[in-house]
Amino acid sequence: MKFFRKYIFPALYGLLVYFTVRLLHDTDVRERFWERHFYINAVEMTCSVIVGYIAICLFKWLFRYFDRVRPAQLSYQGVVRELFILVAANLVLVNMVFVPMDMALHNDWISGADVADINMIPTLYAIVYYGIARSSTYLKAYVDNKVQLEKITNEHLETELKFLKAQYHPHFLFNALNTIYFQMDEDIEGAKRSIEKFSELLRYQLYDQQLQVPVMQEIEYLQSFIELQKIRSTDKLKLKIDFDKRLNGQLVYPLLFLPLVENAFKFVGGNYQLLIEAKVADDHIEFRVENSVPERRQTETKARGIGLENLKRRLNLLYPGRHALKLENGSDHFKAELKLEYER
Repeated sequence: MKFFRKYIFPALYGLLVYFTVRLLHDTDVRERFWERHFYINAVEMTCSVIVGYIAICLFKWLFRYFDRVRPAQLSYQGVVRELFILVAANLVLVNMVFVPMDMALHNDWISGADVADINMIPTLYAIVYYGIARSSTYLKAYVDNKVQLEKITNEHLETELKFLKAQYHPHFLFNALNTIYFQMDEDIEGAKRSIEKFSELLRYQLYDQQLQVPVMQEIEYLQSFIELQKIRSTDKLKLKIDFDKRLNGQLVYPLLFLPLVENAFKFVGGNYQLLIEAKVADDHIEFRVENSVPERRQTETKARGIGLENLKRRLNLLYPGRHALKLENGSDHFKAELKLEYER
């Protein structure tokens, strides 16, 4: 195949140009080129083969030049620029060879129709050759552009997720340390256990937030978090927890349930009822948190708004089109329901 492309194809290309020109010319003037003197046809065909070799070498050199000076990019301007240079070079070549050849063989000035045929036919074939030869190059450029765009997008999303994670951590650290601080005055042993739980929670939060984990790890994390929060909660708190036993190996992104649980502990009031439940339904996980609030309260605090907006953005990044977050802000309660499509 390499031998054909290098030695046979250029000759066939030149002959194809020649016979197309002859066909149009002879049809127009009603001549038969095989009835002319043999040496005229032989000279024209020989010149056409030579032009074919030169043209293909010239095209390949131009392609290497294009790739060296300006790497191929799938753009309208780039294609037009390359085509203009290639067509111009091809026109110079055919006019340097075919026009003098025709005048020498016929001892007469070349007609306008012949000049048009000599210029138009090689130009059309040069454009076709360009489209075929450069298709693989531009296909590769298209794929590379898509890969680069996807890489940039992923890097942007990763950066944003890290920012959201960093935005959340100080809030978590403050609450946990504040709990342990006040516990030190009354229960040293309890404070030690709290520090142990806190270290486990912190260790879990160091995981890559773009890697999925079995939902059971999330449940265990929430249970440790709830135990830590119960220490600083009032004795009035009526806490109900219900985790579906079927929650086990389903894969989810970590720390998406935590903001809802933390908000519930922070804003619980009124009759101090707090419900946390999670269950499996079809191909998704349903997580619900509901807490009572004082009947007379201020508008939702900025802290809650930041936490929920943070969560919404993370859900949009990690579960585009595969989640549903419903928030209900009642007069005496606040309820949050989150549905996630999980992977087995």
